[in-house]
Amino acid sequence: MIIEPRMRGFICLTAHPEGCAQSVKNQIEYVKSKGKINGPKRVLVVGASTGFGLASRITAAFGSDASTIGVFFEKEPAPGKTATPGWYNTAAFEQEAKKAGLYAKSINGDAFSNEIKQQTIDMIKADLGQVDLVIYSLASPVRLHPVTGVLHRSALKPIGQTFSDKTVDFHTGNVSQVSIEPAVQEDIDNTIVVMGGEDWAMWIDAMKKAGVLANGATTVAYSYIGPEVTEAVYRKGTIGRAKDHLEATAFEITEALNELNGKAYVSVNKALVTQASSAIPVIPLYISLLYKTMKAKGLHEGCIEQMQRLFADRLFNGSEVPVDDQGRIRIDDWEMRDDVQEAVKTLWAQADTETLKTIGDLAGYKQDFLNLFGFGFEGVDYLADANEMVSIESIK
Repeated sequence: MIIEPRMRGFICLTAHPEGCAQSVKNQIEYVKSKGKINGPKRVLVVGASTGFGLASRITAAFGSDASTIGVFFEKEPAPGKTATPGWYNTAAFEQEAKKAGLYAKSINGDAFSNEIKQQTIDMIKADLGQVDLVIYSLASPVRLHPVTGVLHRSALKPIGQTFSDKTVDFHTGNVSQVSIEPAVQEDIDNTIVVMGGEDWAMWIDAMKKAGVLANGATTVAYSYIGPEVTEAVYRKGTIGRAKDHLEATAFEITEALNELNGKAYVSVNKALVTQASSAIPVIPLYISLLYKTMKAKGLHEGCIEQMQRLFADRLFNGSEVPVDDQGRIRIDDWEMRDDVQEAVKTLWAQADTETLKTIGDLAGYKQDFLNLFGFGFEGVDYLADANEMVSIESIK
């Protein structure tokens, strides 16, 4: 079938298998071009099929020759209906890993569940014995709690008062005002349950009890802080409360890993185009202005550049991991540079539907959004028939 992007609001309903494969190959080539990293050899990535999780898996495998297990929740293809992009990404990753002689297996299911945790532990025991690194990169709007059986939904809301500011419809380039009503306590509580650190701690606890964490094992979860212009809806909103919980959990996990000489970190990453960030008001406009600024300064990074730098310069640099005064790794350091933020702030005041065409990088935003689903890559014939029925070799 010929596969074209079909949009509904902030999501694309189709994914291109060959485009996703090209995306994975491009990321692998980037990591290989940067040279070897003296990093981990046995890695688990929870949330391994897209974005930072996929980039982490690629960096571990092709930067450090690591054996990797990836856990994710993706929809497989059906005749005439494409899979989700993470499915195709993983199929391509496993193919490339196999060609390179690297171990790579995947588990598709609800990572919040006890069953998937146990399945993963069993696979580690059978194939790797133990793991040296656990990346926790889950991004889900809902969580079925494995103990209570309650389905929790996260909320994207400010706290305390109604939020109003500019946003952009990145499909049309139309800049408008948006208002979001403040959260109630239930919204805050649910968002913390879904996006906070509880499940990360549950993973590490289960793995520790099962004896599949190696001595000196490291675990890393991902967070975001961002600038003043987004803080009401992000860092000081419901999501921010969840991120605060995630960051506090890192200290609890480190304490639990003391006897293994292990350590938990939160890495604060750069704002990037993801399915999740595209749905957050204000963020697409901010990213458009940020991209324009960082590209002009030669500082722009995507997921793979961020993760390669995280592994090479922070986690596995041969000395102590550099952290801020709250114990966090800051790989958002270039985004948060004073000169970058001052420039973005100036552009923000000027931004409207007309000026954004020149002062922002909406084209780059749209390109990155299409890339998430395997569209817009050089070297892919999008007018040719594509086989949507791609399988992931390790998932039977």
